Formats: sequence, C-alpha cells, structure tokens
Amino acid sequence: MAVATKPLVEAPGWRFPRLRPSLPEAHRTVAIPVGASVWRKVLAFAGPGYMVAVGYMDPGNWATDLAGGARFGYTLLSVVLLSNLMAILLQSLALKLGLVTGRDLAQACRDHYSRPVSFVLWVLCEIAIAACDLAEVIGSAVALNLLFGIPLVWGVILTAADVLLILLLQQRGFRWLEAFIIALIAVIGVCFAVELLLAKPAIGAIMTGLIPRTEIITNPMMLYIAIGILGATVMPHNLYLHSAIVQTRDVADNPTATRQAIRYATFDSTVALLFAFFINAAILILSAAAFNTSGNTEVADINDAFRLLTPLLGTSAAGILFAVALLASGQNSTITGTLAGQIVMEGFLDIRLPPWLRRLITRLIAIVPAVIVTAMYGERGIGALLILSQVILSLQLSFAVIPLVIFTSDKRKMGAFANGPLLRAAAWVVALVIAGLNAWLLVGTMRSWVA
Repeated sequence: MAVATKPLVEAPGWRFPRLRPSLPEAHRTVAIPVGASVWRKVLAFAGPGYMVAVGYMDPGNWATDLAGGARFGYTLLSVVLLSNLMAILLQSLALKLGLVTGRDLAQACRDHYSRPVSFVLWVLCEIAIAACDLAEVIGSAVALNLLFGIPLVWGVILTAADVLLILLLQQRGFRWLEAFIIALIAVIGVCFAVELLLAKPAIGAIMTGLIPRTEIITNPMMLYIAIGILGATVMPHNLYLHSAIVQTRDVADNPTATRQAIRYATFDSTVALLFAFFINAAILILSAAAFNTSGNTEVADINDAFRLLTPLLGTSAAGILFAVALLASGQNSTITGTLAGQIVMEGFLDIRLPPWLRRLITRLIAIVPAVIVTAMYGERGIGALLILSQVILSLQLSFAVIPLVIFTSDKRKMGAFANGPLLRAAAWVVALVIAGLNAWLLVGTMRSWVA
C-alpha cells in the first residue's frame, strides 16, 4: 500500500505511554497475578479471544453457512476450516500489535498514514461495521420474532438496549462483560451440540467436505457463498477489536512480560477460535444434513430453516434450540460490534466523548440502516441481505489486513517482536489470497452485470 506516511510519534519499537490509550475506561483494569501457576495465568488472559470469537459465529455466518450447506452439502466445510485458520493467524497479529505498541489497529493507522488516507480507511471500516451490524441486528430481531412473535422492526429497535447492558457490566469490571459473553457462547454451543445429535450427519461426508476442491473456485455461485463465508469468518472489525481489548490486561512494561502476554493471549485466541470453528461447521453440517439431503436446496433464509427443522428432525425442540442459539449469537455480536465501533471511531478520529455517548453514536450507525432495511424488505429477502452483508465485509477485509501485516512486520514499530520471515510470508500469503478472491468476485459480478 504505497501511500504517504507520517513520522512515528514516539520512540519506535515499544509502547507509546504518553498517548491516550485504547478503551481508556477499561485499559489495564485486569490484574495479572505475579508468580502464579501457568493455569492461573491462562485464566487471567482468557476472555478477549472469546469476545473476538463472537464475530466468527454471528448471524451473518448463519446465513452463509445455511446457504452453503443447503445448496452444496458438505463441500464448503473446507472453506470454513481455511477461513478459521486464516483468522487464527490474523488475530494473533492483531493482539501482538496491541500488546507490543500499546496502540490498537485504528490508532496505528492514524499514526502511520497521512490524514486523507486515514480518513478513507475509517470510512471503509465504518461501512464494514455497518454491514456486520446489519447482520447481527437483523439476526437478533429474527430470533425475537421466532420465539416471541415480536415484529422485526421492534426487534431491531430493542437491540439498541445492548448499550445499556455494556455500561452496566463494565461498571462492575471488564471481566463481567467477558463472562457474560462466554456464557452466551456456551448456550450457542450446547444448542448446536443437541441439534447435531438430532440431525445425525454422515461422518464420512463431513471428513470429505474438509478437503478443498477446485469446484469451489470454478463454480460462480459456490465462489460467491464461499467468499461470503470468508467475509463472515475473518471480519475486519475483529482485528481492530482484538488489538484494543487485549490491552485490558495489566502487563508490565518490559519485553519479558510482553512476550509472556503474547503467548498466553495467543493461546486464548486460538482456543476460542477453534470453538468458533465448531459452531460454524455445526451450522453448515446441520444445514447439509437436514436440508440438502432432503432436497430443500434453496434454503438460505433463517425463517425457512426454523420452520423446516421441526418436521425434518421430528421434534419441536429443534426449531426452538435454533432460535435460542440465534438470539444468543445476535445479542453477543451486537455487544462486541458496539465496542468495535467505539474503538474504530476513537482510534481513527481521536474523538473524546463520554463512553455512553460514544456507544450511542456507534449503535445508531447500525440501528438506523437496519430499521430502514427491515421496514423495506420485511421477513422475505433477509437471507439474501445477510449474505450480501458478509460479501461486503470480505471486500473491506484487505483494507484492515494489509496495514496489520505491514505494521507487525515493521521493526521500527515492533522491535524484536516484528514478524519473522516465516510468519511474515504466511501473513502475506493470507493477505494476497483474501485480495485475490475478492478481485475474482468483483470481476465475476461485473461480467454478470454486462451479460
């Protein structure tokens, strides 16, 4: 990304102590026990990874996974797996950036690039967050409608209450917010574990589906959904989020403590994202086992999936568990999405506002478009909108991934913690694969319009 840059604002290769920290109300509020056992330190660092993992199992994933499983069976499982491996690598870079420099990715972009470039990156990131929040808010509204009959528009408006929930939990400490999110993740996991027991998928077909096929690239519709899965799995706003919330840990300002923090935070992130892979794979497997094998290959709508699960699996519990998991997923995702919006706005624009006002602004950026879209399209067409939102996310992804790889490979910023040759090569391969797939999608879309 050849652009004009600004000089570094502090001594290179270490923290920036004189600058305003990311998420100042929670910065370094979680103590790390000194001289404690490995297990206690693992627990002390556990949390941020699960908050990030929420974005990898949000309602946007449901739409793409449902569509992929219903139409193509288990074939796109390999895309879910590869996307998750990419996510593990990229999130490890994001947390390292935050722990080493004391800057989140948005702040690092503002420090490094010229003001016009930073502004463009901020606009692109806000578009990505709006697309992500569209999926999360609509997913929560659909779940409320399925469980309680609440109209979709009112369900969307109710999701704005997560601002109050965040403020309430953070007043008790950031760990309370993490615990609440982990509890909802557990609910999602239990629901899908039961769903898979009811669906009885073919184990052999699952194993085969984990092997990539060239058909995924050559089939335009399969590629479209595959890139949607990529966009739903590796989310740009999660890179900004992770680089900020990992700084809630009170890590000593020395290389030894930082190296240890990176190790424990990477373990937390990897375990959490492997759990997210189970959820994503479970959604696609459930869709393949319940819909593809029964001939319902056009199921891409969450409402249709809810209605079809009960007759196909033979119990009303199937539909209820599906909706409960969707509600937990949507609520979790709106919370972390709101935090990500705050981080991005503060990082790129350095706006100093009270926490409640910052969160209200970032929430309205998502709520207003979601209300308009829901009022216009209603129940029908939501599945297509959710998939489109994930494709938009994927198209914005390179604008977060490329700066992240550049920054974490720069010894002036990272010092001894800069990416080594193998890690740098792997990171660039991932970045180029993402950019290449997006270019392929754009070319294919433009050809279809011309035709």
